[in-house]
Amino acid sequence: MKLKAIVAAVMGAVIATSAVAKDNSEFKLGFSVPQLANPWFVGVKLGMEKACNELGIKCISIDAQYRVDKQVSDIENMINDKFDAIFTTAIDANALIQTFEDAKKAGIATGSIAQVVPNSHLLYGMDEYNYGHAIGTQAAQWAKKKLNCKGKVALITEDNVEAVKRRGDGIEAAIKEVCPTMQIVARQAGDNPESGMKIIEAVLQQHPDLNLVIGSNDSGGIGGYQAMFSNDKVGDDKAVFSGDATKEALALIAEEGSIYRGTVDLYPFKGGYESAKYLYEMATKGLPAEPKKVFLPYVPVPQEDVISGKYKPAY
Repeated sequence: MKLKAIVAAVMGAVIATSAVAKDNSEFKLGFSVPQLANPWFVGVKLGMEKACNELGIKCISIDAQYRVDKQVSDIENMINDKFDAIFTTAIDANALIQTFEDAKKAGIATGSIAQVVPNSHLLYGMDEYNYGHAIGTQAAQWAKKKLNCKGKVALITEDNVEAVKRRGDGIEAAIKEVCPTMQIVARQAGDNPESGMKIIEAVLQQHPDLNLVIGSNDSGGIGGYQAMFSNDKVGDDKAVFSGDATKEALALIAEEGSIYRGTVDLYPFKGGYESAKYLYEMATKGLPAEPKKVFLPYVPVPQEDVISGKYKPAY
């Protein structure tokens, strides 16, 4: 009887421990965001929050303000605070490898999206060059049709982020393939609308006849559009293209007479939503021996599809 009592007590403790472990209200998922000034990351955040609400878990987003040291520190704090799962878009993937290794040793599920950390449990990645090529191709096809491949183009890229340089290369390659006679007058890094605006305002000082602005993301593209609009650079021979299909860019594309003529959907909401679900499953059912690899899809979104309603945004 004594042995049975001991077994019963142990089993009761196990059940109680399992119940605590399965209490979703205590589960914490952290997202280290490079910068919330970029609308794409807001989309990822919104997707994550929807998944967290469905699961009944806590989700916390922290803005790294595009500082590598802060991103590392933020994730270290999540580890010390015993988060159950952590994911990020890396500003500098190499700087996070050891930090993610520490998280994994602590039994924390790790993930990264877009610009991935190679030792993450979840690698929700993308092909930067091909994505850039899709952005550039849509813009170049417009230039071929409307400008007969004549005129000037400025590129707002993310060359300040090592992993994203190839996106700019893809844009530039597409321009040269489809419209080799177009003159590329600038290629500069712009991470947000403010920097994108400053870049194009400066370009317009030297090239007031600028026809085309291409942003490697909507964040820079929005700034480029604002600069063109405020300097009265509008009309049939002007255009702005970018990538990410954020709600901010889509709203500008839909405006009457807008020269914002297209974007490319990289599905940030879907990426954030699915990342949260994958990481929750890993943290609760067991960490994988090998990383799970998923790729962000992308599809061109021309202005006519936005105006007609053919394109349906995810959020």
